[in-house]
Amino acid sequence: MREPDDQDSGGRKSDRLKGDGRQTHSSRSTSRAAMKEDNKSVEDTTGGTFTEGEEPYLDDDESYVEPLEGSSSSFQDDYAESIGESRYMETPVPAAEEAEEKVKKKISESFFYDEMELVSMPFVTPDSNIPLDLLTLVHSFGYDCRKRANLQLLDSNTMMYIAGNQLILLDLKTKEQMYLRSSSGGGIGVIGVHPYKTYFTVAEKGVFPKIIIYEYPSLRPYRILQDGTELAYAYVDFNYNGTLLASVGSSPDHTLTIWNWKEEQPLLRTKAFSQEVFKVTFNPEDDEQLTTSGSGHIKFWEMALTFTGLKLQGSLGRFGKTATTDIEGYMELPDGKVLSGSEWGNMLLWEGGHIKVELCRAAAKPCHQGPINQIMLDEGEVITVGSDGCVRIWDFETIDTADTAEEAGLLEIEPINELQVDKNVKLFSMIKMNEVGANFWLAQDANGAIWKLDLSFSNITQDPECLFSFHSGAIEALAVSPLTYLMATTGLDCSVRLYDFASKTPLVQMKFKQGGTALAWVPRLVNFKGAQFIVGFEDGIVRILDLFDPKGLTVFVGRKRILDADIRLKQVFKPHTAAVTALAYDRDGEVLATGSKDKTVFFFEVERDYKPIGYITTPGPVCQLMWSGVSHPENTLLIICENGYVLEAPLPTQKEEEEDHDVVSYEIKDMCIKCFHFSSVKSKILRLIEIEKRKKRKELKEKEKEERRKLAKEMGEDGEKEFQKQEEEEEEEEEPLPEIFIPLTPCHILCGFYSEPGKFWVSLGGYDSGFLYHCEFPPYDKNSDITEKKDEPFDFRLLEDTEDNPITTITFSINKNMMFCGMQNGAIRVYVLNQNDPSLASMEDYWHFNMHDNNYGCIKAISTSFDDRFLLSAGADSNIFVFSFFSEFELKKDMKAKVPSPRFGIETEPIPEDIEDPKAYSIENARRKREHDKLVKEVEEIKAGKRERIKALRNELQKLLQMNEALPKHMQFKRTDFDLDSKIRAEIDRKTAHKIQRVEKELAWEKEKHQLALMKLKNRFRDSLENDTIVVHAIQSDHKISSYRLVKPSKYSKSKRPSQSERRPSKLERFEKDGTGKKHSQRDTGGSISVPEESIIEKGKKFRPKTLSEIMVENQIEKTRKLILKAERAQFKIQQRKKEWEELYKSKPGDDYEDPKDVQAIKEAQLYMGDFNLKTAPDYKIPEHMRINAAKKEEELGHLDSMVHSKKMHMNKCIISLRDLKVAVVEEIQCLVQELKNIQSALHESKHIPIPQIPHIRPEEVPEKRFQYDEETLLAFKQQQMKKLSDHIPQVEQAASGGSAGRFLKLSSGKDRDLTTRDSLSRSSRASAFNFDVPKFMEFAKADPTEVELEIMKRDEIKHLYMQQYLINRIKELIVTFDAELRLLRHQKLKLDTQMKLSDLHHVTLFQEMLLLKNFEKQENILQERVNSLDKEEQDMQWKINETLKEMEEKKNEVAKLQDQEKALYAGFQAALGENNKFANFLMKVLKKRIKRVKKKEVEGNAEEDEESDESSEEESSLESDEEESGSEDDVFDDSICPTNCDIGLFELALQLREKRLDIEEALVEEKKVIDNLKKEYDALSKKVKIVATNLNAAEEALEAYQREKQQQLNELLVVIPLKLHQIEHVVYGEIPSDLSGTLVFSNHSLGRLQERIIQLQEENSKQQKLNKEYRERRKQLIREKREMAKTIQKMEETVSQLMISKFGRVINLEALQTLSVNTTLEELKIRKLRKELSNAKEMKMWEEKIAQVRWELMMKTKEHTKKLHQMNDLCMEKKQLDSQLNMLQNQQGNAFQGPRKADTVAREKVTELIQVQAQRILALKEEIALLRKKGGLILPPIHPPQENMKSMGL
Repeated sequence: MREPDDQDSGGRKSDRLKGDGRQTHSSRSTSRAAMKEDNKSVEDTTGGTFTEGEEPYLDDDESYVEPLEGSSSSFQDDYAESIGESRYMETPVPAAEEAEEKVKKKISESFFYDEMELVSMPFVTPDSNIPLDLLTLVHSFGYDCRKRANLQLLDSNTMMYIAGNQLILLDLKTKEQMYLRSSSGGGIGVIGVHPYKTYFTVAEKGVFPKIIIYEYPSLRPYRILQDGTELAYAYVDFNYNGTLLASVGSSPDHTLTIWNWKEEQPLLRTKAFSQEVFKVTFNPEDDEQLTTSGSGHIKFWEMALTFTGLKLQGSLGRFGKTATTDIEGYMELPDGKVLSGSEWGNMLLWEGGHIKVELCRAAAKPCHQGPINQIMLDEGEVITVGSDGCVRIWDFETIDTADTAEEAGLLEIEPINELQVDKNVKLFSMIKMNEVGANFWLAQDANGAIWKLDLSFSNITQDPECLFSFHSGAIEALAVSPLTYLMATTGLDCSVRLYDFASKTPLVQMKFKQGGTALAWVPRLVNFKGAQFIVGFEDGIVRILDLFDPKGLTVFVGRKRILDADIRLKQVFKPHTAAVTALAYDRDGEVLATGSKDKTVFFFEVERDYKPIGYITTPGPVCQLMWSGVSHPENTLLIICENGYVLEAPLPTQKEEEEDHDVVSYEIKDMCIKCFHFSSVKSKILRLIEIEKRKKRKELKEKEKEERRKLAKEMGEDGEKEFQKQEEEEEEEEEPLPEIFIPLTPCHILCGFYSEPGKFWVSLGGYDSGFLYHCEFPPYDKNSDITEKKDEPFDFRLLEDTEDNPITTITFSINKNMMFCGMQNGAIRVYVLNQNDPSLASMEDYWHFNMHDNNYGCIKAISTSFDDRFLLSAGADSNIFVFSFFSEFELKKDMKAKVPSPRFGIETEPIPEDIEDPKAYSIENARRKREHDKLVKEVEEIKAGKRERIKALRNELQKLLQMNEALPKHMQFKRTDFDLDSKIRAEIDRKTAHKIQRVEKELAWEKEKHQLALMKLKNRFRDSLENDTIVVHAIQSDHKISSYRLVKPSKYSKSKRPSQSERRPSKLERFEKDGTGKKHSQRDTGGSISVPEESIIEKGKKFRPKTLSEIMVENQIEKTRKLILKAERAQFKIQQRKKEWEELYKSKPGDDYEDPKDVQAIKEAQLYMGDFNLKTAPDYKIPEHMRINAAKKEEELGHLDSMVHSKKMHMNKCIISLRDLKVAVVEEIQCLVQELKNIQSALHESKHIPIPQIPHIRPEEVPEKRFQYDEETLLAFKQQQMKKLSDHIPQVEQAASGGSAGRFLKLSSGKDRDLTTRDSLSRSSRASAFNFDVPKFMEFAKADPTEVELEIMKRDEIKHLYMQQYLINRIKELIVTFDAELRLLRHQKLKLDTQMKLSDLHHVTLFQEMLLLKNFEKQENILQERVNSLDKEEQDMQWKINETLKEMEEKKNEVAKLQDQEKALYAGFQAALGENNKFANFLMKVLKKRIKRVKKKEVEGNAEEDEESDESSEEESSLESDEEESGSEDDVFDDSICPTNCDIGLFELALQLREKRLDIEEALVEEKKVIDNLKKEYDALSKKVKIVATNLNAAEEALEAYQREKQQQLNELLVVIPLKLHQIEHVVYGEIPSDLSGTLVFSNHSLGRLQERIIQLQEENSKQQKLNKEYRERRKQLIREKREMAKTIQKMEETVSQLMISKFGRVINLEALQTLSVNTTLEELKIRKLRKELSNAKEMKMWEEKIAQVRWELMMKTKEHTKKLHQMNDLCMEKKQLDSQLNMLQNQQGNAFQGPRKADTVAREKVTELIQVQAQRILALKEEIALLRKKGGLILPPIHPPQENMKSMGL
């Protein structure tokens, strides 16, 4: 059932059951019909100037006009229907009717709509007693502050804004509210006010919403505009005079419409943009100009009068280099420019669709910190409103004349005045108040406020005043006082607000650091005054707030204005780590439960100041908590989780006062929690509903059939037949039932409540919406896994119209007779229930009304007042509505909430410290942290004790070490002897390394920061440098060599710029390309023919014996298959042969064919013959391969740079190698000097040779050492910095810096000495060993030496002298060798320097040429593109010509085929006639008779052309021409009747062939027409090709002239060419002339190539003469062979014809004979017949077996029946005998005994029982016999008498 919120009231109440969609559709169709008439009237009155569509607008790439789409298509179609006929078909309209139409359609100025017919009314279930005014809107406390343009001013005291489905008119003085209801019930999109404030517009939302224009102040609906958009309006705006209205729709159509709103007519309509459009406005100075802006775009519109009428042309703004931005605010300037804002806060000035300049403040600061939301022009000043809460005033003249010449496009200006409204203010829009002598504005704050601003900027300017304060964004929770008319709300805007909803007054608000997510009022059992409420926040904190009347407090001196209520923080704690979603007190007020998204529920003991009891974990995020009511025997908590889990937890046990310091966690693990895991049953429910529907439908159909059957019996046999036919027609296959579907992701549970103990109701979203589910907890099972459980509800209630609109929140009245539901689309639904109805059996009648916004106004909370007099709802659209259950008259009494008085001593109570840090520990985490800190403290105490002990041991060790040092050396212990265990020291080292690693981690951020700074410096100064300058000095001389300071290659050598003017391929190249492509395509097509597969039928089963019939079928199939394959092979051979012939003929070259190799050779000869024309010549033609442009010149420049770079790089490598050689030489000399010193220490001083000075490495030789450092260097640098900081004298600072620099260099040079090779190290080690041994030797040589020792010393002295001289010579050799290497490399570098200078000169020349070419590039590209386009056009036309020729050839072939068919037709008929047929002439006349037939297709042209084509076809038919002439002479004959004795078959064959002949003639005519059209097309294309070729030649000549001009400019550039004297061969009288301007410069290679070419040409000439002679002889031989082959072919054709005549009697078509095949249809029918016979035989056999089986069963039943009859006969005989025996006994013993005896009585009873049993058996047997006689009867087991009776009777 639909909710008819968009229906009218009054007389339409009875139609409320109809769906919205249908009513909307019908109303829309009505409006469209009316629209057609209105369009006609507009067309008549305006002379046909209004159109809806748009034509392409080709100013630039992005200036375009979009066609009308979406909803506008219907309007366009209607417009085409209304205007198209009158304009294009010129239907005359009488003047009287036109005037009457005008009078009829013009709307009166005094016409108004009835408000009651427009306003939407609540929906009430039909036939219910629920009144329409069940709920009455009393007040609205909310404001949708984030809705665009949601603040309008009607007069100085009346403000207007949208609140859900209401339009609220607020009196600024009295604060009274008036409400206008949405007419559709779908919400309100946007509002606007007329410039004169006499009207205002309400643009609604819904399916094809309306725009209603109300008159103010009467508030009567004046005009209604329809069909302007599909779903909702985004913005409306009046023009400056208020005569036009512009509207723009939201997604999906974004339709822009211009309305003549007084006549309710759309003037123009188009699609504004493909993305969201925020705003549309008219230019105040020009009504024909509009502007729209939105997501990532701004668009400029203009009403242009074209030859087809008035058009709306749009030009999209181009951002260019500026980043694309969403544009919220803009303003049209009087001269047509537009000033807009941007997301980053700067202003953009638009002119001509481009950004002229970007405006910012000084130092490139943005105009606003954030987006600019509104720009206005007021009293010659520009006002900007920003999201940063600032209003800035700018000078209009500065902005209007702004311009910039910078590339960045920024212009710095400063505001005239500035107003910062307040902190945390986000201004969205402003509107000026019409107060005389004041400059007051109302401002919409997106953070939930309406401000009054004074922009006069004078000495008496008032401060910004906050008129109203609201929630910003969704309201998350709402709670109502249990004692009075107070309401508390909270939201994500971090505020908690208190309202008195009885007196319609907001009381107080309190701000926090985090947003509120849950709220509950403390019950009276806890706080009797109802003066406390508890709030949960998104950071997991719970705060308890005290509410009191501050008037009851002690008044202090200087106290400010006293409010009616105040809030004070009472207590704060943090039980959760995520958002708190639910708060609930148990029914006794002893325990508080809090739920959160962190999947926990925490319990607190209320009486002990909310002491924590513990928490439990849940399987999902908690969304609702509810304690069981008083009617429940146990106090349990219902926990509803979002992910489908519902838990029931008992009341936690409250422990006595105990010390819980030893408890590590608050988690409660032993609680018996019941769990219900919801499993989707919606698909099952829908299946059951569908089954019930089908069952009822079937019952109805059966009733109808029964009635029709009765009627059919009454009507007799005809009626029965008709009834049977109807039954056959009605028999339809039932559709399958809906499948069982369970969503993969569980649907979220939105809300729920207890029904009975252990039972509850839940409402779900997503797929499972549309029902309320009644569920029951399963028994508690400790061992069950919660995640694997799947529980289903046991009952449900269908909720109408909630398939996509589920219930999000539910509450009940006090007496439970009404259930209030908040819907996802913002509607309120009230169900009326019976008393004590937990199963909701009476939930049928309801009241439904849309209140909040339908798109984003989901109701978050709904609640009733404490006395059920009010209902309050809060939604995600920031709105809070208060409803009353009573009339307004009763509420006019002075109702006001009573604020609780303050508690005694509340003034002196300290305010508890609030938890402001969102990362603060929760209660559980704090306890765990406490335990952790406790452990840490214990560990630290243990560590301190150990440290003291270690300190004592360390002191003792020091004493021992000192004692050890005091001992003699031979008695001292080694240091390692004191180590108890080497592992200890290793462990200490490991810990030290770990600490170092930890310190490195702590300093990682600082390290990374400095590394990034260093990296930036390197990137800026070092990375671009590949090699720094290295100066290598000689050791003995002053020679030196320096490397090149080499930077990275230039951009020209790195990148290759794509050339825009690429050389187009020549015709020869295109020919070669096309030729190869054709060859490849021919080869591909030739090889693509493949033999078809031979499989026709599947093979039978192999392992089953085949019957005779199957063998016959297979034989027939095989025979057919072979015949078909034979025919297919023959046909394939014929086709293959034809294709080979076609390929052969295609490969035949034409008469004008030229070999591509010869053409290429000629071209190469022309290009490369060595003709060196002077570039300065006026007729010089630049070859295409030599044409140069900027891109190629850049490549050449890059190549030069790369070559220079490589040369320099190679030289630098050589110099670095030389430097490394010097370092090695210096190191080796150091080692040699050290060895020399060691040797001289053993010699006498008189024999010492002076030691050569050790060369040193200069700093410029190792520049990279400047960037190397070690710890010492860093310490020295640190000392230097500290000294600079401590020393304030500049001279001292300079000295300190110089000294430190010196040390730095010294340290660096010292480091250089450490660089030694392996050889030097080995030498130094040997030297040090020698130096170490000499003192030892001298120490023990105290006695006088002996002769042997003297001899040894003499030998050593000679050895040392030799080594001394050798080492000195070696040092000199190293120095001389190095200096020679340096001089040699220096000579090479001088040569390279010369080459580099020349390359620099060449670089300059190339760069000049590149600059010149760039100047020519643009025009050259234009000319080249012109040539390319013409060349492409010529190619396309040539391709079309070739295609046309191909089509002509194909058509000619088709004509030839048709003519062959005609000949074959006559030949076949002649063969059918046979010889000597009497009626041959008659039948031939019948065949050739011309008949006028009705043509199937429309024939173009007139009758004369048809006759001419017929005559031409007659003339071309060679077989009929003579017969037509002869036939014309004969008398007229009748061809409709077959003559006597004439074969009827031949006559009918003649008629059939005549029809075929006529078809062939018509086809011939059509084909010839097509050929004529193709000829005309070919002629036209040939003419066009000539024209294009002429234009192409002209374009090529223009390009060639431009190339010559470019070459002349290049020739004027000076080029430096250094030449040596021997290179100059231009001499005059043996001397070099003074003027060399007339000389030519050739390279040796070019000159040698010219000389070689002379010899090559002579050789080629003789070679070509020989080839020419050979080819002439070859041609003569081919001609002779061709003649002989033609004669041979002719003889063979004659032989074939003779053989055909001798065999067949005439020449026949061999192809047709070879392809003659079997009749496949007949063969298939034969096979089908055999298969059918086989299947019928099988079926007959099966039925015979079934009949035999049934007969055997009948025989067995008969035998059994006979057996039963025999049993019955035996029993009857036995009964008869027993009767006779009984009579006999009675007669014999009757006289013997007098009076009854006990034994007789017992015997009589036994006999009686026996008789009864036998009678029962007889009856059972009879019944069994009766059943056996019936077909399909059931056999019952025989009835046996009781065993006891039988035994007692002796049977």
